[in-house]
Amino acid sequence: MPKLFARMWPRLRQTMDRRGMAEHRRALLAGLSGQVVEVGAGDGANFAHYPPAVTRVLAVEPEALLRRHAAASAAAAPVPVEVSAGTAGRLPALDASVDAVVFCLVLCSIPDVGQALAEARRVLRPGGELRFLEHGRADTPGLVRVQRALDATIWPPLAGGCHTGRDTVALLERGGFTVTGVHRYNFPPVRTPWSFHTRGSAAVSPAGPSPAS
Repeated sequence: MPKLFARMWPRLRQTMDRRGMAEHRRALLAGLSGQVVEVGAGDGANFAHYPPAVTRVLAVEPEALLRRHAAASAAAAPVPVEVSAGTAGRLPALDASVDAVVFCLVLCSIPDVGQALAEARRVLRPGGELRFLEHGRADTPGLVRVQRALDATIWPPLAGGCHTGRDTVALLERGGFTVTGVHRYNFPPVRTPWSFHTRGSAAVSPAGPSPAS
């Protein structure tokens, strides 16, 4: 993630949370328990919303500036949080060691989503759960074309590798997960290339990833 975007993100994130994203974060994490890995934890915005049944969060964030913010957030969190410098493609957790993996506004910017999801499958215990909250592909051909143009040109360099038009559910299914619940909404509540959000849960598919993943 470019350092300029990392410096901008905490302030942008705070504005988003004040305008309603905090409620979506709470809904994303509701009902979790046990050991959790959060991938791409950023400045630790989710930490305050973990329920008390969570016994430990391993928060993985590769960007040094955001890790420092995350460490401060971890100190005030209601559950134990360890902040790590790992990456989505190589999580610092043992095989089958966690009850849940959380992706929140991060799949849009991970270079190799297939590898990140393979790591999520690796660290999840049997019966474990993946939770996701992501922005992604629009619901009309016209806006999809706009997203493709942005993603092929100016947007990823400007926004820390972010892509506006990734199809979260399709990526999860190709990556070896069965999506078990989906809530779609616009945030903010207008139609822009960045507005289309998906929140939900997924379980490891017995069939594994598709050959195209």
